[in-house]
Amino acid sequence: MPSLPPPSCTRDWPRLADPRYPTPLAEELAEDVLERFLRYVRIDTQSDDDSETYPSTAKQRDLGELLERELRELGLDDVELTEHGYVFATLPGSDGPTVGLIAHMDTSQDESGANVQPQVVRNWDGTDIVLPGDSDKVLRANENPILAGRVGHDIVTTDGTTLLGADDKAGVAEIMGAVAYLAAHPEIEHPPIRVGFTVDEEVGRGVDHFDIEAFGADFAYTLDGAELGRIDDETFAASEVRIRIEGLSVHPGTSKGKMVNAVKLGAQLLGRLPKDDRSPETTDGREGFVHPTRFTGTTAEAELRFIARDFDAGNLAQHEQLLRGLAAELAAEEPRARITVTVDESYRNMKEFLDGDPAVTEAADEAARRCGIEPWREPIRGGTDGAMLSARGLLTPNIYTGGQQFHSVLEWASVQDMAASAATIVELAKVWAEPQWSSRRQNTAATA
Repeated sequence: MPSLPPPSCTRDWPRLADPRYPTPLAEELAEDVLERFLRYVRIDTQSDDDSETYPSTAKQRDLGELLERELRELGLDDVELTEHGYVFATLPGSDGPTVGLIAHMDTSQDESGANVQPQVVRNWDGTDIVLPGDSDKVLRANENPILAGRVGHDIVTTDGTTLLGADDKAGVAEIMGAVAYLAAHPEIEHPPIRVGFTVDEEVGRGVDHFDIEAFGADFAYTLDGAELGRIDDETFAASEVRIRIEGLSVHPGTSKGKMVNAVKLGAQLLGRLPKDDRSPETTDGREGFVHPTRFTGTTAEAELRFIARDFDAGNLAQHEQLLRGLAAELAAEEPRARITVTVDESYRNMKEFLDGDPAVTEAADEAARRCGIEPWREPIRGGTDGAMLSARGLLTPNIYTGGQQFHSVLEWASVQDMAASAATIVELAKVWAEPQWSSRRQNTAATA
């Protein structure tokens, strides 16, 4: 449960009507954010890694069209659903930097995103939460410390047959709720705000057509995190490695001494991967890995796909070289096969860019504190749209959303945590309306 400000806090916090919320603002935003979230998760927006279109699935535009309508109804300016499926809008503001707020609309391929049936367990009492669509799927507090800390919260889950889509429709709902609140309260000073909802983040192509200059923000924040208070300024550096094996297919009845089976060669390569390290199932913290994600093919030809991840660019290069070396060994042992390796950069560790202008991240810390939440850091063992945007010049740290166990039928979210995230966005807008923060940014950037 989010903690209230410590006694030493100088802010004069009013008595909360509902102590489950960190501030009255969070409590005020909660039902609107929940209603939006439940509306958005019911729209199937699953992306497709094998598609060659953009967005990779047309159904992502279904949510985009809804958000476009809702943003127009809020009275925002420059509302646009682009040909590439992005949704953009502007909330005009007073002087100050233009602040971007970004979340992605698509969901993962790891579980079905169709026919999502969310349930809301009000004032959860800590007992097992049985998911109604599959009674074998149960959320248990003793298996999930974060959930155990949310006794008394309103918990949103799936029915156990699909993912929930909190990654990242929680972020979408929180941005919408915060922007709606600011639009309804013109007395609140805030800078110009640019809203951006992207597609295809889950397949690594979320900002392929994102025009940073046209977006017009000085910096931005993705709402694509998880645990309350976590402000992310560091991600994996990432690449995709594809190994293509061309063998020789001969009728199996007359193939002795002739056939070169590409599937078997691929299996041999997989069998040579490190067993006790360099894999997702054997690493944590700042350790990187090499992870096979797909193996397809026939006797004649096969393809293996890997993702390589590390926080250090030099270590990432070593992971890539490991795969090149295994491919070279295999080619030397079976010279009749043709084996090619392709390495493509996916994204870089955003910390190397954010450290050049630390006030951008520090402002998110300050916004969290104004919501009674102590911010904290932990490197993301993954990536965000913000990693790629930061590398391209739009500094974009990541802010918590309250969603948990992403990409899973056991995915869940706390309404109180989502409301706290939306309140953090409102406070962040207020922070950047204060002249001292623009001055602080100039000073910290100059000395970084």
